[in-house]
Amino acid sequence: MADYAVLEAVLGYTFRDRDLLERALRHPSWCNEQAAPRPEDNQRLEFLGDAVLSLTVGHRLMARFPAAHEGDLSVTRSQVVSETGLSEVGGALGIGAWILLGKGEDRSGGRTKPKILADAMEALAAAVYLDGGFQAAWDLVERLLAARIAGAEIKNFYDFKTRLQETAQARLKATPTYRVVSEAGPDHDKRFVVAVTIGEEEWARAVGKSKKEAEQMAAADANFRLEGSNAGVRPKK
Repeated sequence: MADYAVLEAVLGYTFRDRDLLERALRHPSWCNEQAAPRPEDNQRLEFLGDAVLSLTVGHRLMARFPAAHEGDLSVTRSQVVSETGLSEVGGALGIGAWILLGKGEDRSGGRTKPKILADAMEALAAAVYLDGGFQAAWDLVERLLAARIAGAEIKNFYDFKTRLQETAQARLKATPTYRVVSEAGPDHDKRFVVAVTIGEEEWARAVGKSKKEAEQMAAADANFRLEGSNAGVRPKK
């Protein structure tokens, strides 16, 4: 195992279990090139890290904007922990140098790809949470995302469908379309999953308490991706 002391210094956290740290850095392309038994990649940690970041950043934003409505807070949180936002933080920290990549992915510039950097940041947040608990994860967010949280502005929840339509037409010459992927729950407490497509590509999915809310959340996420597309952010795969 590599000596991760330098990376721990960058993160401001020393792992009890460095196996967790290494797992957070294993891109699937690297794992696919290893002999059996294939090591576990970082995708499960990404899943958990997304929840860890949503909780910790959401808590900070609620404290910072005590009068903000739920929908506005959700959109603002998406702004902070978007692929663009996390990749910028990861890039500034030099996380790309530590990610374990397959040879082909490495040659194609994987260490600077926004999705790979953002996924690694999510996985690292989960690794810290599993290794040190919620307080350790909270402290990590304080150190690494404080500037983005401090610079965040409450975004009007009901502006994003219009904003996405304008951006998509200007950049892609296409109009966004929305479809309900699924719905669940009793009539008094339903949840709707909506996907937004631009051209032939799906750019985002989101969950809401109504179709309108889910559409707005999906539009917000797609808009962050589209506005970051010049930096290599692409449709959601």
